[in-house]
Amino acid sequence: MAAEQAKNWENVKSYSLDSGTELELLDAQTECTMIWAGKDGWPMGVVVNFIYREERFWLTVSEERPRVKSIRKDPRMSIAISSKGSRVTERQSITYKCEAIIHDDRETLDRILPQFADAMRPGEPEKAAAFLAMIDSPGRLVLELVPQTRIGFDSAKMWAAAEGARPTDSPSGSDH
Repeated sequence: MAAEQAKNWENVKSYSLDSGTELELLDAQTECTMIWAGKDGWPMGVVVNFIYREERFWLTVSEERPRVKSIRKDPRMSIAISSKGSRVTERQSITYKCEAIIHDDRETLDRILPQFADAMRPGEPEKAAAFLAMIDSPGRLVLELVPQTRIGFDSAKMWAAAEGARPTDSPSGSDH
């Protein structure tokens, strides 16, 4: 299969992330690009932090952001996650189409915001507490993104089929 694949680099389906590798990436990364349809219908995106819990993505946003109105109108969103900047050594990426649920209730805020703060300040309880105090503000919302479909890419699989093209900053072997 690898030799066949190497003849057609336009077809990258066989280089998808396996479910175990996907979970490793979601555990290692806390940053994504969040994409929604703006009020004029054009796609818009910003880089934000996320946590992955209960097979869902959890983000936080202020009610004052214009994107909230757009998401209330059309809850279809996408998020794109890359391994760049994480502890994952091979280049990986994954994009999810999601349905957004906006939470403003105290129960959800009290459950998710501490987890969010701990994930953004790992191993630093004092800084996590300070960050939690900062984000637990009036008008704070939690976005619950329920994945519908996904597209993933694992460069380790591609470089195994074309070792000579592997970037010099990529490991020579693969743990995947």
